[in-house]
Amino acid sequence: MEDHALPGTPPVPLTLRKSARARRISLRISQLDGRVTLTYPQGVPESEALSFARTKEEWIRQHLQEQPVLAEVQIGLTIPVEGSDRRIVPTSGRRVLLQPHAVAVPAGAEPRRLARFLKELARDRLTGACDDYAAILGRSYTSLSLRDTRSRWGSCSSQGGLMFSWRLILAPPEVLHYVAAHEVAHLAEMNHSPAFWSQVERIFGPYEKQRRWLRDNGAELHRYRFDASPS
Repeated sequence: MEDHALPGTPPVPLTLRKSARARRISLRISQLDGRVTLTYPQGVPESEALSFARTKEEWIRQHLQEQPVLAEVQIGLTIPVEGSDRRIVPTSGRRVLLQPHAVAVPAGAEPRRLARFLKELARDRLTGACDDYAAILGRSYTSLSLRDTRSRWGSCSSQGGLMFSWRLILAPPEVLHYVAAHEVAHLAEMNHSPAFWSQVERIFGPYEKQRRWLRDNGAELHRYRFDASPS
């Protein structure tokens, strides 16, 4: 990979990536750190790829402006937990405590301890939801895992393994439950056909409100940085 930049105020750093698998020139803006990656096929000159990026400068700058501002997790920051804003406050105890308007974290290890607590809470909420929806569906799943994914909120493998982004614990509970029902429904329909959406509605109920919330607000859940947290 090579680093370049689009001129202007401010300049926009570009990461150039030549790929043997690429069939066309493409641009990707990372939701995590705003990095702009320009990918182009082996037979395309670098100058042509850069020219393509210049034609997309307005689009690039607009998307960068719309990205949520990153927030480092620390004492004093307010973060959403189960959809409710809670201020991170220190505690002299050894456990993270979830309070109505705050989350108390042992001082000195805020990002790591809080991330571990949120993952445990996410696993508890998702396991309960998936168990309930699987029972309604009449199907069983084989495993449930958590990751910090950016491209999807959940997935279901052909072997019945469910995977979810642990950041769903930051969203309102009904949104987490919708994603759980969505992935459980894939145990019956491994597609997004009308039959699949009928299964989602059967086990969850009307889902458009929750689906729209994720589309409109999902990127916000990725702006909180737990750099010291375990993966």
